[in-house]
Amino acid sequence: MKSLREADPNLLFNLKKYLDEELYQYAEEKLEQFWRLCMTEIDRRAVHTDREGQPRLIKYDRFGNDISEVWVNEGYKKTVEQTYKTGIVGYVHKEIPELGRKGNYVYSYAQGYLLSQVEPGFYCPVTLTMATAYLLEHFADEELKKKYLPHVISTGEIELYEGATFLTERQGGSDVGANEVRAVPCGDHYKIYGEKYFASNAGMCGVATVLARIEGSQAGTKGLSLFLVPWRNEDGTLNGIQIRRLKDKLGVRAVPSAEVVFEGAKAYLIGDAKKGFYYMMEALNLSRVCNAVASIGIMKRAFDEAKQYAYNRTAFGNPLASYPMVKETLANLAVRQEVQTSACFALISFFDRVMNEPKSASEMEKAWNRLLIALLKMRTAEEAISFAHEAIEMHGGNGYIEDFVTPRLLRDAQVLTVWEGTANILGLEVLRLIRKFNVHDTFIQSMNDELNKLSNHVRSFIAPVEKGLKELASFLKKLGRQSEEVQIYHAKRMANRMCDIYLSIIALKDAELGGERKEIIARLFLQHIWNKETIDEEMLPLKYFDLLMNEKNKLSV
Repeated sequence: MKSLREADPNLLFNLKKYLDEELYQYAEEKLEQFWRLCMTEIDRRAVHTDREGQPRLIKYDRFGNDISEVWVNEGYKKTVEQTYKTGIVGYVHKEIPELGRKGNYVYSYAQGYLLSQVEPGFYCPVTLTMATAYLLEHFADEELKKKYLPHVISTGEIELYEGATFLTERQGGSDVGANEVRAVPCGDHYKIYGEKYFASNAGMCGVATVLARIEGSQAGTKGLSLFLVPWRNEDGTLNGIQIRRLKDKLGVRAVPSAEVVFEGAKAYLIGDAKKGFYYMMEALNLSRVCNAVASIGIMKRAFDEAKQYAYNRTAFGNPLASYPMVKETLANLAVRQEVQTSACFALISFFDRVMNEPKSASEMEKAWNRLLIALLKMRTAEEAISFAHEAIEMHGGNGYIEDFVTPRLLRDAQVLTVWEGTANILGLEVLRLIRKFNVHDTFIQSMNDELNKLSNHVRSFIAPVEKGLKELASFLKKLGRQSEEVQIYHAKRMANRMCDIYLSIIALKDAELGGERKEIIARLFLQHIWNKETIDEEMLPLKYFDLLMNEKNKLSV
């Protein structure tokens, strides 16, 4: 089995940019251990969970009492235990014992990236637990935080309470302002009544953060408050909660997603009653980054599977990887995956500062954070599906057979375009940021500044990006004078072009740091985005195939 350094040098290349030397050394060692665990034990368990060991609802006990328990298989429980002990959630909020200091989101998301290559379904509960921990640490009062946060960030020293965030209701979906679940004051706590229609990690979470409307509050999102709801009472009984049914999902079958009914569940208000929607949107930013990380994880696994198959499968007397069109496909996948991984970790480094120090971050920095999250969440989710498709095609008929991982990759990838906001919703988010913060002006200026910082060597092939940036600036100026209908119609197109430019500049910046191979990657990525010519005169994927694949032994037809 390859080491992580051999299997994914691009990950370590990025971590070196954003971690100090002490944390990098720790992270490299621990990620190597987690990588091996993921690619062996956790991967095998994920197959079982997906096929035979999916979560099941045990609705009634033998006496007919509604117990609404969720059964998960023993292997899944082991994955839960092993993963949280790595500090994937905990070390964002507390000290790493070996270092006497906290970790950060860069390290946490690196762990999530590895986990998502084998079990993106379980990365959903991890994400929800991360979001719950964030909400408790930053917005809950001291009493609530003291009682529950240590359990949510447990690394094995006390009982773990996985988290959940319950937003979606039957009538609402993306329209959260239409939510009807209500909260009734009851002394020092509240009672929650109503139904959440798509509640992930139901039955497995120890606590859930729930949006509800306090009786008498105004309509829309401004009338929503955020509550912490323990799943069980201190005596072990359900806290006024029933599970109607588990969703029969296309993919990510590891996570139990349910229709949950609250019948007077005891709940505790988090923060200001008037800021519940704002709090949950902060958590949504975190979840959207997780979504992007899961996407690049699936992209990496899909590429690795396609590459391995192409090197080992013989057709017409030669390995598949010796044929020009296959080389082009693999090179294209390698380039796109590495650039988008670099973009995600550039975002995560900025996100880490803004989210951990929200009071010191300016409004424009917060808007910039939201902009990059929207752009990369949208692009990487779509790319994960594309990569899974390409991996299936590389395998031919075998790629469609459940004996291989490729069908599960496609099924698991599909939800990433839906979770935490579709492309349409994200396009609207970008439009809102433009209208409220003029973030497009900051974007144009920032991208121009980044281009001007590049060395003359790299600047020799940036002409398409410069042209694209000028066209975007002109387009945005023209769009700003149009009606709301016209602006909304173009919102997704605008966001995609902004993402093209951002990714292109990430590729160019990597080219300055990473030597010849990263330069070739940048040139190929720019071709992928900007070159629409039918004839490829240079054929860089063939000329530099072995370099791009990190392989020393050349293949020939």
